[in-house]
Amino acid sequence: MPRATSKRKAPPSTSASVTSSDVVSTRPGKKGKKEVDKIGSLFDVYANKTLDMIDPEGIVSLCSHLGVDHTDVRILMLAWKMKAEKQGYFSREEWRRGLKDLNADTIAKLKKALPGLEKELMATSKFEDFYAFAFQYCLTEDRQKSVDIETVCELLSLVLGPKYRSQVDVLIKYLKVQSEYRALNADQWRHFYRFCKEISFPDLEDYDSDQAWPVIIDNLVEWMKENKQS
Repeated sequence: MPRATSKRKAPPSTSASVTSSDVVSTRPGKKGKKEVDKIGSLFDVYANKTLDMIDPEGIVSLCSHLGVDHTDVRILMLAWKMKAEKQGYFSREEWRRGLKDLNADTIAKLKKALPGLEKELMATSKFEDFYAFAFQYCLTEDRQKSVDIETVCELLSLVLGPKYRSQVDVLIKYLKVQSEYRALNADQWRHFYRFCKEISFPDLEDYDSDQAWPVIIDNLVEWMKENKQS
């Protein structure tokens, strides 16, 4: 996930120190209990006991056991699958929802499910929903409507880059040299995807400025033509 997540100050964690081989697969329960809540037990391994949530420290530990970096796009995809509301935190309900949908109640199963989740999102119509979620997930403050340019660039590379690397590289270059915008909103973010998906690149022959494009896209196209980006 973008830089903002990794730098968030986390509340003191009471998560237990574990290794990937120590991950709990069962939860002790009352005698005669018919089903063992494996997903709940796995949540408890990483959760901050005071918050009853997996916090940034717990997510770093989870990533270590999954063998992925906390900035890996698959962790953002996992957050999407859980319908996580707060960046850097997974509630018990969100965790249950996501892992149940992935049929994963152990770290081994979750690790095995991640490549399939990535393939599912990158290759289907669900990508657009994931793309929109990625921006909303970065709105970490109350009433926040925009995301700073630096984070937007990181997010574009992470989310849109695997599908449209050439377009995204040019877009990021433009965002870093322009001075008109210091932050972008959800509508501008949405049109970046539309631009990559609909407009021929790098010739831009089918770009029509009379259509409903935001000003930042018009400026991008003008900049590309002036600089003969390819």
